[in-house]
Amino acid sequence: MDETKSPRPDGSTRRAALWATLVAVPVTVAVAAFALAKLAPEAPQAQPDASASPRVQSSAPVQMAAPALDARPTLVCRALMSQLPDSVRDLPQRPVTAGPEQNAAYGDPALTVACGGAPPVVPPTDEVWVVNKVCWHPTEEGDATVLTAVDRETAIRVRVPKTYEAPLQWVTGISDTIVSSVPSAAKAPSGCSA
Repeated sequence: MDETKSPRPDGSTRRAALWATLVAVPVTVAVAAFALAKLAPEAPQAQPDASASPRVQSSAPVQMAAPALDARPTLVCRALMSQLPDSVRDLPQRPVTAGPEQNAAYGDPALTVACGGAPPVVPPTDEVWVVNKVCWHPTEEGDATVLTAVDRETAIRVRVPKTYEAPLQWVTGISDTIVSSVPSAAKAPSGCSA
């Protein structure tokens, strides 16, 4: 009687089979999941929540006056405008109708920056606020708060619409630019020490 023995796999064959199984199973599962994801019907798109969607920003030029400036304020304002940021917080910069060398605008409704013009007059009893080393005097004008830098060689006014709460928070980046590009005034109102 001839007994034929079937060959027994040795250890290296078993290890190779184990590795092949360990690789093949996850690859098969991944391919199956990918195929199911591609073949499954798409879920209907949920309507975006209007309150959560970003505000639509106008890119139309903002109406601004551009009074004639003397030589020194023109030079200072050009330096300031060339250094202003591309956005103020989440408001992108927009074009202006006149005087881009002395005016800038951001967002919709427009937050505006105007450089030059008459020097600010601050009554001695009025409040002034220092934001990033710039002294601001707030006044209310209709639907906006106007912040005027009162410690700089050249007048700078930032008009912040009432829709933007906490107006002083909107001038932090602008203040940094003013410090680096507009010299301090020889005299500033009391209360403007940083």
